Amino acid sequence: MTPFLSWALLCVSAFAAGVVNALAGGGTLLTFPALLTVTPKNLLANTTSTVALVSGSVAGAVGYRRDLRGMGGWLWLLVVPSVLGGLAGALLLTLPRDGDDYFKLVIPWLLLFASALFLFQPQVTRWLGHHEMHGPPPRWMRVVIVIFQFFIGVYGGYFGAGIGVLMLSSLGLMGIHDIHRMNAIKTILAACINGVSVVVFVWQGAVVWQYVPAMIAASVAGGFCGAHFGRRLPRPLVRWLVILVGFALAAYYFAKQLKLLPD
Repeated sequence: MTPFLSWALLCVSAFAAGVVNALAGGGTLLTFPALLTVTPKNLLANTTSTVALVSGSVAGAVGYRRDLRGMGGWLWLLVVPSVLGGLAGALLLTLPRDGDDYFKLVIPWLLLFASALFLFQPQVTRWLGHHEMHGPPPRWMRVVIVIFQFFIGVYGGYFGAGIGVLMLSSLGLMGIHDIHRMNAIKTILAACINGVSVVVFVWQGAVVWQYVPAMIAASVAGGFCGAHFGRRLPRPLVRWLVILVGFALAAYYFAKQLKLLPD
């Protein structure tokens, strides 16, 4: 592949990832393979992808700012476990170790569960009798949410593909039914998780910097476009996009595990 085509692929993948992350999550699935065409190391492709996409998450959060009204209680509740989990996941990724990476074995199962959870979220929510909330949930629910969000942060700091699906599933079950409000909270939490991960990756020197500026610009543009046009799409359409992205991610990583796709 010529240098021009490589740069074009990286920029297009970063823009598309910014759009997808603003709407559903899973943008890493686009940038990670693109970066593998210019760097043979999985870890460097992974960490560079995170650094390139974090600005797109911030842009998406700005685009959804009007949907955050009345959601302050949820943000205060979930930002801290997101940051701590993202820090733990990033440190886990950059620790030297031998042997296979067993954490990756759970990725497709996690994504499959999250996608199925989001698919059946309306029925489960009605069964649980939850209603939309604009402040902090009851104490027992807060404990469950905080613990779950911490582990989402760990996963996000470690790899990150599909954390949007996981967070949307969690938020839906906990009583937030508006997909745009869910996306607004999700983009801020994703920015927190990826932001602290970036600090760790830069500190560890695990970033291929020559590709980062162009990919950041592309992901920011994609994040703004995703949030801007996503808010104008019908809510059921956005919800089904989330579901399709989640199942597509799960299928991709199952295929990788079964050696149906090249490493």
